[in-house]
Amino acid sequence: MVKAVLLDRLWARINERGDFPMLSQSLRTTVAAMSNDDFDFNALVGVVLSDFALTQKVLRLANSAMYMAFGGNITTITRALMVLGMDAVGHLVVGLKIVDHFHHSAPRRIDAKLELNRTVLSGCVARKLTENGDMRAGEEAVVCTLMRQVGKLLAVFYLEAEWDQIRHQCDQGATEDDACLEVLGVTFDELGREAATRWRLPEMIREGMGDYDPQENESRQGQWLRAITNYSSEVARVLTTAHLTEEERESNITDLAQVYGRALSTDADLLAQMSLALAKEEANGGVMHEINELHANADAIARESLNVEARIAAGVVDLRALPPDSPFSTALTLANETVLAGLGFARTVVFVRQGADVFAAQRGFGPGIESMLPKLRFSAAFQPDVFHLAIANSVGIFIEDAHAPKMISRLPGWYRSTFDDARAFVLLPVGVRGERPVALLYGDWLDTQEPRRISQTEMNALNELAYELARFLARSSADTA
Repeated sequence: MVKAVLLDRLWARINERGDFPMLSQSLRTTVAAMSNDDFDFNALVGVVLSDFALTQKVLRLANSAMYMAFGGNITTITRALMVLGMDAVGHLVVGLKIVDHFHHSAPRRIDAKLELNRTVLSGCVARKLTENGDMRAGEEAVVCTLMRQVGKLLAVFYLEAEWDQIRHQCDQGATEDDACLEVLGVTFDELGREAATRWRLPEMIREGMGDYDPQENESRQGQWLRAITNYSSEVARVLTTAHLTEEERESNITDLAQVYGRALSTDADLLAQMSLALAKEEANGGVMHEINELHANADAIARESLNVEARIAAGVVDLRALPPDSPFSTALTLANETVLAGLGFARTVVFVRQGADVFAAQRGFGPGIESMLPKLRFSAAFQPDVFHLAIANSVGIFIEDAHAPKMISRLPGWYRSTFDDARAFVLLPVGVRGERPVALLYGDWLDTQEPRRISQTEMNALNELAYELARFLARSSADTA
């Protein structure tokens, strides 16, 4: 009971920093999406798209040589999820979100940067050891390894005064666990497990964070994860310990390999060689490559991007490639993401017809969109506004200036109160030609963005996307009839 109260107080102090609750929410959303049984990718797609560098990371992985058998040229996160799998991408997101959060929160203190670098390095070791195996298991091992260090990172980043006291006691000869118990009342491991619980990470992750004991009767997967986690953490500690000679590093890593080789199903000598090779890479900055990629120059990536028509055309191809039994929600998410990325929209919303009378927002991407969705609905009965003009048409509508006096009178009240910061927007009806639309795609640019126009060829590409989406719905309906 005393420990629970202490942990709650510590967590409240950590949450006083405005950036930390955002990480917690992002991780919970990711984990919830991974455990969702209805095969709806929307939540996980939204998490990935909220981070430009993360989006590029996932797309590069999906287009890597390992997955070329799936066709290559994957341009949407929805399609990448289908190729890589929800669990693999989910674990990748969790790991990168944790590292990226602490990177951007890093104080100027040398010890904080050292602990972060040590954590990053341990994750790189885990990924190196698992790179030739199952990707899902490998990314799970990386998350376990990073989470094993999270308790210490929380202390050094958010509890600076207590961290200084802990380091002082360690300098006086105390063990790290004893110093933590004296200053915090809990160990770093307990603080890390508390983080895993509050972030609702899967039980297997929490099991894999613990100490490795070959005598314990844990699950085979849990034992393997603990072995990877502990070995990777220990190698990172050796590689980042100051004042060790090259011979001392080699001796320490050789000893670790002897202890963990059997549990990792790897010859001890080979395991030591792999780990020592990482030491040489680290000296040249190579082992940090995974992290440096996250902060690559965005302009350089953008120059490699496809143009608008090609991006949307790629989305059409992805729609056609979806299995016939895929739910319509998956196709909607893919189309939604395609227009968001292809046109650089700030926000997108998909309105879906419910019965004969109402169009209601079902999903969307962009800042604050989740809280807006319950308020976004309109009657299908005719009103003299642009939304009803759109659902009466078979082609998209582009509104160049949402603030023009003549246009304001054509905007419904619910729209003006919710999207008052929209500079321009597109409405794209989705329906089989000759029939009433079943959905309406909305995308906008904000007042803070540069003015944007849509060319006729771009609008033609959007109309083709909407038509293919409608055909997918008709095909799915026919297959289930």
